[in-house]
Amino acid sequence: MAVEFWRWKEYNWHDPEADPRAAEVLSVGIDVGSVSSQAVIMADGKLFAFSNMRTGSDSPESASKALAWALEDTGLTLEDLHYAVGTGYGRVNVPFAQKAITEIACHARGANFMYGPAVRTVLDMGGQDCKAIHCDEKGKVRAFLMNDKCAAGTGRGMEVMADLLSVPIEEVGEMSLDVDEEPPPVSSTCVVFAKSEASGLLRQGWPKNRVLASYCSAMAHRVCALLERIGIEESFAITGGIAKNSGVVSRIEKELGVEALKTETDSQIAGAAGAALFARALYLKSKSGN
Repeated sequence: MAVEFWRWKEYNWHDPEADPRAAEVLSVGIDVGSVSSQAVIMADGKLFAFSNMRTGSDSPESASKALAWALEDTGLTLEDLHYAVGTGYGRVNVPFAQKAITEIACHARGANFMYGPAVRTVLDMGGQDCKAIHCDEKGKVRAFLMNDKCAAGTGRGMEVMADLLSVPIEEVGEMSLDVDEEPPPVSSTCVVFAKSEASGLLRQGWPKNRVLASYCSAMAHRVCALLERIGIEESFAITGGIAKNSGVVSRIEKELGVEALKTETDSQIAGAAGAALFARALYLKSKSGN
């Protein structure tokens, strides 16, 4: 069986100390992205359980699988959940969601939850697009810019590069930093061009770490251009899978001269977390009659 170097770790989690049945509101957010899907369950606005897995070819099935995995070993079922919100690429295809909300709004709200109310600029580096978002102290979107013309500068582009170089995707970031000096970046406008350039550099005798440094540098420069167009307002946070790549993050920080906030929570669940918070608010609003 061929090794799939691009395949990142899928996993689920729940808080073993929490008693979800004591909660007034159990809300769920489902983020069905082009590359990954997450389900987040909150008990009265606190993180109780989540899952993070690969999106399949069928959005409704991906949503259902993500929720089932988040519910695993919690003692809860779908019927115990009070309200569900879908977000992401497949948000309108979440079969059990009462409402769909854009990923822009959900990532801003989720970043506010994960990084704190000081967050003003959010960079969401998703599977096939990047978004730069300005938000207020409550996580409400004030402005945003989006770049989705090509997978270059996104998670899918990084997966392509990991597979090309036969480097596990979790090791790409640290390996890219193991260079004596920063090489010139490869193409940042198209993942096909970047892959072709990287292949050429390998044939020229470049070591893998230097090629990865060149690609991570290109990714960082591409998203920094997006951020500079909207402007950086401190504090700054990064969401999405690429937030776990130290090679890209450190280069973004260096180019912008701004240090990104850190969190113990998985950066990939920000959208689903925001959706779960919206779900709680919508349920409470429906119960109040307002």
